[in-house]
Amino acid sequence: MSRIPSASQTVGPFFHFALTDAELGTMAGEDLPGERIRLEIYVVDGDGVYALHDCMLELWQADSAGRYAQSPADFRGFGRLATDDHGGCIFQTIKPGRVPGPEGRTQAPHINVTVFARGLLKHLHTRIYFAGDRANSEDPVLALIPEERRGTLMAQPVDGQTGNWHFLIRLQGAGETVFFDV
Repeated sequence: MSRIPSASQTVGPFFHFALTDAELGTMAGEDLPGERIRLEIYVVDGDGVYALHDCMLELWQADSAGRYAQSPADFRGFGRLATDDHGGCIFQTIKPGRVPGPEGRTQAPHINVTVFARGLLKHLHTRIYFAGDRANSEDPVLALIPEERRGTLMAQPVDGQTGNWHFLIRLQGAGETVFFDV
């Protein structure tokens, strides 16, 4: 019996009616201590023009003390949303604290992101750091990234809006977001 290889399949598109509700965009309860943030994320193609409206983003993060969720009652630390018609989605959470890293060095506050999208044979992993955070200069993972590419991992504060951050994920081309081979 001969075996004929089948075509590979991509990890998308994702149809919004089959995804979880917007509740998973709220990653931290109202009573949880920490700086509340609103994180607006957009996913674009290599030209930076075409917004990908059928992606799914999963976020994982530590709480403000640098601990990952121990139980859902304390802190979910996880979010999952589909992008809208403009390629964006909004997560409500708290700014994470510093977490232990390689060789006992502490990592800067960051959020781990997994991107699922049409045309990808496997999902992509990246991180969101916060522009201007002094801990960025000491982060052992960020130090491995060429300085000219680190900006692709930085969420930018939205002018005049305390606690609001914007992050752009560019899937390829000039200014491509740094992705990690996990």
